[in-house]
Amino acid sequence: AEVRKDKSLDEARETLLAVIDSLKIAPPTPEEVERAKKRILKNWDLAYNNSSRVGLTLSEYIAAGDWRLFFLFRDLVEKVTPEDVATVARKYFKPSNRTVGMFIPEDNPDRAEIEEAPPISTLLEGYTGREDVAAGEAFDSSPENIENRTRRSQLPNGTKYAMLTKETRGDAVHMRMTLRFGTPEKLVGKDAVGSLTASMLRRGTEKHTRQEIEDLLDSLNARVSIFGGKSSVGVNVETEHANLPAVVELVAEMLKMPAFDEKEFETLKEQRLASLEEQLSEPTALASRTFSRLLSPYPKDDPRYVMTIEEEIEAVKNTTLEDVKEFYRSFYGGSDASTLAVVGDFDEKPILAILEREFAKWNTPIEYVRIPDPYIPNKVANESIKTPDKANAMFLAGMNIPIRDDDPDYPALVLGNYMLGGGFLNSRLATRIRQKEGISYGVGSFFNASSLDHSGTFGAYAIYAPENVKRLEQAFREEIEKVLAEGFTSEEVEAAKSGWLQSQVVSRSQDNSLSSKLNSYLFLDRTLEWDAQLEEKIKALTPEQIHQAMKKYIDLDKMSFVKAGDFDKADKVIKP
Repeated sequence: AEVRKDKSLDEARETLLAVIDSLKIAPPTPEEVERAKKRILKNWDLAYNNSSRVGLTLSEYIAAGDWRLFFLFRDLVEKVTPEDVATVARKYFKPSNRTVGMFIPEDNPDRAEIEEAPPISTLLEGYTGREDVAAGEAFDSSPENIENRTRRSQLPNGTKYAMLTKETRGDAVHMRMTLRFGTPEKLVGKDAVGSLTASMLRRGTEKHTRQEIEDLLDSLNARVSIFGGKSSVGVNVETEHANLPAVVELVAEMLKMPAFDEKEFETLKEQRLASLEEQLSEPTALASRTFSRLLSPYPKDDPRYVMTIEEEIEAVKNTTLEDVKEFYRSFYGGSDASTLAVVGDFDEKPILAILEREFAKWNTPIEYVRIPDPYIPNKVANESIKTPDKANAMFLAGMNIPIRDDDPDYPALVLGNYMLGGGFLNSRLATRIRQKEGISYGVGSFFNASSLDHSGTFGAYAIYAPENVKRLEQAFREEIEKVLAEGFTSEEVEAAKSGWLQSQVVSRSQDNSLSSKLNSYLFLDRTLEWDAQLEEKIKALTPEQIHQAMKKYIDLDKMSFVKAGDFDKADKVIKP
């Protein structure tokens, strides 16, 4: 439980423990147990429909003794009764057997005796499993084939959609939807209320409570996430063929008929404030926020202004439920800037009928105007933030660069960044800082360029022990200087091309990633032909082209550096 500073920790502790102990006094009802089983089994089914998840999960069960334990777990969950849960609660949920913050032993504790697990051979004796789920088709994830299989059009209100039907494992289907709204002038200072509004959409509708929505999603074997901010809201859906129509209808209800319940709103605010207050002492959060402010040095009266954590806390505190309702009334709705993509095993005709019925006449009150993001120089600085008593430290370095993703230098920077730190374990930064010197476990670089504005960002990050701060920055600078002075070898470039190109194939073969790309490309008026052309440009790159692009855009003297941690001596201590 996360408790805000002005709330009673003792009261929260007592409430939390009382709920745990109540299982022994008032066992869960059959409805509660079925609800929990549905949630667990839904997650099992959705995981089983994803090949990569199956592989990773099976490896864990193999390590535990036998891969069939994966299926046995599912079977045993199905058999759990309320009596089983009550028995386990009485047997194991003993106050003297748990740790709450600080453990204080009793003189004669009543310990739970943990029985030795039975042999795996006994558990699996005679186990045969069940019929497998639908295997799906051997899908060709080339840009050409995806384009041949994708149908695009738009709803009467201008919402663009892309639909790609294919046979998938477990009849799985993914949907992505983005609503874009507002204008730069009207969205100034709306970060907090925009984020809270999006978060309220899953917390109850005019027809269903928050819990009823969760139960419906579990019964439909579906995952739905809704997220957003001041200028857009996104919806991610994962479910199965038979359930997609009902899930789409439920999503439409959440988007169009939010209840905006007062109690749910206050709970959301408490959760958001508790999270923000925790960030006030976290190196990663403080470094990231300071880094964002250095790279986006806009004034407070600009919609692109980045708040401090303290400012965001005050903004959340001052946001009322009426503010949220007014934001929703003023901005929410579809438009020609809204996009939707569905990929997987589904029948297009009934899904399209639902989308037209639910969204064709749902329009945003004002015409959408995109907030531009032009290139501006970042604030050159080298900041240190003290976070006492924190074992880990965070390092960020980067700069803004004037480039768009259709610039001739863009492919060279993509592959250059991949070799420097984007490829992780076999990249320059990881080899030097992680493998060779052991300074950081998590280290890498990043590069992105806008598809609409002539602006991009290059940067690097590392998580490390505070005492290594000087060694880390020196190693980073030396690796950058080496790249700018010498470039990359032919062997590095050829290996990077192979790795990067393979990563694109893998990404397009994953339906969640593909649906996200098709959704965003609708807004950019782009097809997968753009990907094919980029891959050809990557294949044709020479080491000299990459070297020249890196020298042209990357400059250590123009970078912003931020370090947060428990440093003995900081170059410059700032108030985060």
